[in-house]
Formats: sequence, C-alpha cells, structure tokens
Amino acid sequence: MHTFEMVTKLLHTRMRVNDLAATVKFYEEALGLKLTRQHTSPRGAQLAFLQTPNSDEEIEICQMPDGATPVVVQEDLMHLAFEVEDLAAYTAAIKAKGYELSDGPTNSSSGSVIAFIDAPEGYEVELIQRAK
Repeated sequence: MHTFEMVTKLLHTRMRVNDLAATVKFYEEALGLKLTRQHTSPRGAQLAFLQTPNSDEEIEICQMPDGATPVVVQEDLMHLAFEVEDLAAYTAAIKAKGYELSDGPTNSSSGSVIAFIDAPEGYEVELIQRAK
C-alpha cells in the first residue's frame, strides 16, 4: 500500500480587493514584498502575486471585473502575520513613507512585541518582533 502526504506545501493565500494597484503598492512599500507576476485570469479577474522575503509562499491579490460585488472586510475576519527584526525601526521607516500602525506595539506574555497595520481594504496585518 502506497502512503502519501495529502498536501506537500502551502503555495499562496488569495485575498480579494477593490483596488489592486493600491493594495500592491501598500505591500511593496509598507512591507517590502516583491511583485513577482501579474495577469488577467480566464474569468477576467486581475491577479497580482507577491513574494515574502525568506518564504516560498506567495500572496495572491485579486480584483474582480467591474460590476462584481465590492469587497467589505469584516473586522477581525483574518490577518496575515509577518516577522520583523526591530519593530521600533520598522515603525519609523514606514512612518517616513506615510504609513501608521493601527494598534500597538504591545508586549506579549512570550516576550515578543506585536503591532498591527491596516492594508487599504481593511485587512489587518500583524507585525511580530520575536523575543530575543
């Protein structure tokens, strides 16, 4: 009998947005992600794939064709979490680019420091400086 893993790797997470360009700009400027490819799907959706440093997984940003129901992000529905080396330095760097934290920094019981920043559509992004 042959055994196999059900899945072998997480490839990407897809997030639907109303403004693809604004969202890609945010992830590039505020988080340092890299746009790796962009195209139109067979169903007419605009797609952009973003690469995160030191990760194989990508984030797929999707904007549906005109006429689609607009995205309304529920509060605390989901979030992405990224590790940062120095949260204070990161905060200063994004502030210089016109971005602000939406919550934090907060010291966690594990010794990590966490904060949040909101992407253009209202999706929350968690930033974690791990305990040293």
